[in-house]
Amino acid sequence: MADALPMPADPLRSDWDVVVLGGGAAGLAAALFAALDGARTLLIERSEHVGGTSALSAGTVWIPNTRHGDASGNADSPEQALAFLDAAVGNRAPRAIRQAFLEAGPEAIRRLEEQTVVRFRARPFHPDYLYELEGSVSGGRALEALPFDGGALGRALRKLRPPIPEFTLLGGMMVDRDDIGHLMNLTKSRTSFGHVARILSGYAVDRLRHGRGARLVMGNALVGRLLRAALDAGVTVATETEVTDIAGDGAARTVTAKRGGREVQLTASGGVILASGGFARHPQRRAEFLPDPLPEYSPAAPGNTGALHDIALALGARYGEGAEQPVFWAPVSRRKRRDGSMAVFPHFVLDRSKPGIISVGRDGRRFVNESLSYHQFVAAMYAANRDGSTIPAFEICDADALRKYGLGMVHPGGRGLVPFLADGYLVRADTLAELAGLLEIDAAGLAETVERMNGFAETGEDTDFQRGTNVYQRANGDPKHGPNPTLGPIRTAPFYAIRLWPGDIGAAIGLETDTDARVLGPDGAPLDGLYACGNDMHSVMGGVYPAPGINLGPAIAFAYLAARHAAARRS
Repeated sequence: MADALPMPADPLRSDWDVVVLGGGAAGLAAALFAALDGARTLLIERSEHVGGTSALSAGTVWIPNTRHGDASGNADSPEQALAFLDAAVGNRAPRAIRQAFLEAGPEAIRRLEEQTVVRFRARPFHPDYLYELEGSVSGGRALEALPFDGGALGRALRKLRPPIPEFTLLGGMMVDRDDIGHLMNLTKSRTSFGHVARILSGYAVDRLRHGRGARLVMGNALVGRLLRAALDAGVTVATETEVTDIAGDGAARTVTAKRGGREVQLTASGGVILASGGFARHPQRRAEFLPDPLPEYSPAAPGNTGALHDIALALGARYGEGAEQPVFWAPVSRRKRRDGSMAVFPHFVLDRSKPGIISVGRDGRRFVNESLSYHQFVAAMYAANRDGSTIPAFEICDADALRKYGLGMVHPGGRGLVPFLADGYLVRADTLAELAGLLEIDAAGLAETVERMNGFAETGEDTDFQRGTNVYQRANGDPKHGPNPTLGPIRTAPFYAIRLWPGDIGAAIGLETDTDARVLGPDGAPLDGLYACGNDMHSVMGGVYPAPGINLGPAIAFAYLAARHAAARRS
């Protein structure tokens, strides 16, 4: 694997068919597809690691009507999937773009699996988030990469972005939803005991051999497989390389790049594909597009600076319009690590929907159905944030819920709480009134809220926010708890709380493109030889989050379309 830009004396080494800018899942997929089509392909990554935010994510890829979906037992069709997206997205993004996505997605998955080491499986039960809409399904559309032995990457494993530390165990052992289930049943099942023993022993060996966990799951598995496949296909990967300019009139694009103080010009006869992760860390765009108060911290990868957007806009590109939300959201909790860095923990499904856990504002009252998707949850935080009343919000539970489900970075079991209490991440009190005082929220409002929730727990019906009323919401509860798997009493002292803040996990606003992922200019015509995919491309979902994996699914589909078109243009 190339760790740096090739800068030989022979100028031919600076000629490429396709140059891809960005090393997340979108960029790796685009480079891979271009190479599979016979293009001499260079992938440039600004940071030290490839993988981007994709490597930090759950790695879910939402693509309806693949062979995996067909085998999952869930009835689906292209017409049903389109009806679902029509209902969810409406006119917030062009219908032709989502049609192109639904057509290209299964083709992209099939080609990956037939020609590379990339392998997926479908969860038979992984519901669409907006399950109440026409065309939704309870499973089959959400794919995940099979676990991957990172040792197959050799030295390139060093270049793979490691997962968020707080999502690992023992200082770096990655676990997925299957592993979590086995860990919870460790002392109750021989099968679970054996599974945990195997991954623990494997992790110990990996630390000695590679210096990190090499059993890759979730987003690391997806990126690891794409990286191995790209290298096998002949893609040259250049990390720690900054692109400072893109020029050319479309016949061929010229990329100016810099690494270690040296500058080189590269030609791309087929085109340049932007896949740098979006504008999320661009200070000007962030202030322009995001609501007030601006999220202070994000769990996204640090390389999403939006610098390439400035270059594309100077070439005549334009941003898409009409998105419901400018970014995709997740509530996050924050805690300073020992090294002084900030841990930003996204609250996806592990705690918010569990029985005995609620979220309130400063008035002590709920403002949202806690079982909604993480994106909808933060949108509700902003909608209700009068005079700072719900930013931050407060996630509250009792001792029983903490022990069963954990709370943010606090793992289930109720042990090891001292450091979390000492630094204030976790707040504990013997009474609800005392807890309200420590949080500086309204004690009477909190007491009334808890009393109402305890009543809802008995009846199974949340008459305030209808929590747990559809398949998706109930799926994130506790299936062993009834009558409603998301509603439980809050009675057992001590009581606990953490603070939740808005966090952006990916840009929804991006560069406007056509159905081949070609970037469009001010007159609506394509800027020849310039493409965008992933979060650099205006979201096919129009800032709506209808299902799990709606970032990565379109990223791979439009990487496929962009690469196919660019490879066909090469001279």
